[in-house]
Amino acid sequence: MDIGSAIDEYLGFLRIEKGSSPRTVEAYASDLADYVSFLADAGVTAVERIERDAIVAYEADLLERGYAVSSIDRHISVLKGFHKFCMREGFAQDNPAATVRLPAKPERLPDVLSIEQVNMLLDRMTGDDPISLRNRALLEVLYGCGLRVSECSGLDVGDCAFSEGYLRVVGKGDKERIAPIAGTALEALVDYLNHGRGQLAKPNAKPTSAVFLNARGGRLTRQSIHKIVAKAGAAIGVENLHPHTLRHSFATHLLAGGADLRVIQEILGHSDISTTQIYTHVNRTHIQEEYRSAHPRANL
Repeated sequence: MDIGSAIDEYLGFLRIEKGSSPRTVEAYASDLADYVSFLADAGVTAVERIERDAIVAYEADLLERGYAVSSIDRHISVLKGFHKFCMREGFAQDNPAATVRLPAKPERLPDVLSIEQVNMLLDRMTGDDPISLRNRALLEVLYGCGLRVSECSGLDVGDCAFSEGYLRVVGKGDKERIAPIAGTALEALVDYLNHGRGQLAKPNAKPTSAVFLNARGGRLTRQSIHKIVAKAGAAIGVENLHPHTLRHSFATHLLAGGADLRVIQEILGHSDISTTQIYTHVNRTHIQEEYRSAHPRANL
């Protein structure tokens, strides 16, 4: 059977038996028309003559034409349905698309701030009232120690070993680790504990050992931390800044500064080095961006 006739049968099946909407059928028809055009250029006009290699070549052609992975995924999914239908109806003896893999979705790299953005963010955290001291310490610790939101919320005063230069952190799965603290993060946290936390700890509130307190004297929640970080980000023009972005930035900047990947893994509390290796991709991407923006002939 010629491919055009087989496609007409398939579209009819979608409309009548499957009850697909006109818009869905139209989208399938468009994708299959593109497929037919590609096969015609290769001299293939009959369904039974389509081989797996032709479908793989078509997938590669879509990629070369600049289609997004999500669009290629949709095209190949349509072909799989079409060829499955053809085999079931006896238009072809086998399904050449059965073992064709859908394109792998590219790994989404985490968002990171530049060092300049981090400096701008933290330098704006001023004020000597308890809330201002707390918020400055909070952001400094999130970035300076690479903590997760839950780890920051769960941090207790007894976890702070300032003389040794570390925080005792309880991470995922209740696993404990040591997070180094120094520089402005240490300075901000000590300043808050000495001059801010005591004023937030209300006499009539339930006693808590939490480092970061809310205005009522209770432990600062993860939701509240999200709001504080988002508000601070908006102040420097970064919309919807997420606390995890500060953690990603911490790791990326450590790697760019020459820190060993295994050390970063230990500080972040990753059980598998492969999780930490994402930052090598982030750093590589940053290097490429810097190269393209700075080299006079990189974009000719």
